[in-house]
Amino acid sequence: MGQTDADNAGIKGCAPGGAGLLVVDMINALDFDGAEALRAPALKAAGVVARLRDQADALGVPVIYVNDNYGEWRAERSHIVAHCRAQGGADLVERLAPRDHDYFVIKPAVSGFYATTLQVLLPRLGVSRLVMTGLAADICVLFTAADAHMRAYDLWVPADAVASSSPQHRDWALEIMRKAMGADTRPAGDRDLRSWIDKAKEAP
Repeated sequence: MGQTDADNAGIKGCAPGGAGLLVVDMINALDFDGAEALRAPALKAAGVVARLRDQADALGVPVIYVNDNYGEWRAERSHIVAHCRAQGGADLVERLAPRDHDYFVIKPAVSGFYATTLQVLLPRLGVSRLVMTGLAADICVLFTAADAHMRAYDLWVPADAVASSSPQHRDWALEIMRKAMGADTRPAGDRDLRSWIDKAKEAP
């Protein structure tokens, strides 16, 4: 599967309710201009993402990390995790380091779909609906959501599972995803992953 850690034997194609949990750029070095303004909201969102990941594990929902390569063009998953841990993102890595059974897609640009294997991996996993989480809501999450919407994925972008350098930027992005992409943006604190899956099963 190219830049993912999946192989044919590990892809089942039967995601419960067609759901997949996407974790965008949460493995992050936080070493860019303005990163300190993002750190606190990122750590708060990471706690919510960790709870969603636990729920995904319990339900058998695949967890897919989609992560920037940070200009490390020869890097693979372990190198990127080590790079982020060393460069200032250790607190995020400690909370959300990918596990051996998680999928990890490396992206070269803002959208998780651009020049990556994500658009091949998701159908192989049986995913048609995405819970989108991560950083930053107004950049990489927004662009990935737009590409997912164009590919007809149903979207839940929990407002408390994404972060930006300011609340205004996050809220602006959530409004666009809600109005232009039909995304559900209710916080994960107001519902859980099982209820979102069950709602899809009830739809005509």
